[in-house]
Amino acid sequence: MSPITRNAIGALIITVLIMGTVAGALRYLDTLRVAELGQIEDKIAIDTLSLETQFDLLAEAPCEEVSASSVLSSELNNLADRLSFAEERLGNDNEEVVKLKRQYTLLQIKDYQLMKRLARECKNLNPVFVLYFYSNEGDCDSCGRAGYTLSYLRQTYPGLRVYSFDYNLDLGALRTLVAVLGIEPPLPAYVVNGVRVNGIASVKEFESVLPIHLLSTTTPELQDLKP
Repeated sequence: MSPITRNAIGALIITVLIMGTVAGALRYLDTLRVAELGQIEDKIAIDTLSLETQFDLLAEAPCEEVSASSVLSSELNNLADRLSFAEERLGNDNEEVVKLKRQYTLLQIKDYQLMKRLARECKNLNPVFVLYFYSNEGDCDSCGRAGYTLSYLRQTYPGLRVYSFDYNLDLGALRTLVAVLGIEPPLPAYVVNGVRVNGIASVKEFESVLPIHLLSTTTPELQDLKP
């Protein structure tokens, strides 16, 4: 066997080994992703069942037993954090992540309906609603900043109820909500206590449309956020 042939065979063997190693590593990573997603799904399934049970209980609760800042806020926020983690790790277009987002979206719509009902029936409740419609399609340059700003405002004002919706999510209930509210681009788009607003992203811009007099603050002073 000539040196050239031996070198060619050696190079081929090395190439095959490298390809096999890469393929094995990718299969291992895929296995980890599936296992990780399974754990997230299990946690979200439990949270979802818990939230649905709480919806039923709160619908029958006396007004003095509920408040605008406590009704399901922490549970929905925890669920949002887990969904964000799944999106970051597995991607926005992952089939299971999309399924989880649909479940979360339905829970948000249900919570919004419940809170509006409680606000009508309970004089001690005076929540301020912000429905936030964003896009992950690359057509919303300020959506990232808007999401960060709303997270800050939600922590600052306990009575602020923020609901975040992926405008492009394929979900019948969301499409109905968009149609009923008359939501149209440009994004980000909002409904702030029944008033439609487009394009704002900073704290100062939100302060100009939020009914601040209805909200108690947890911090002595607000400062504008940087993008």
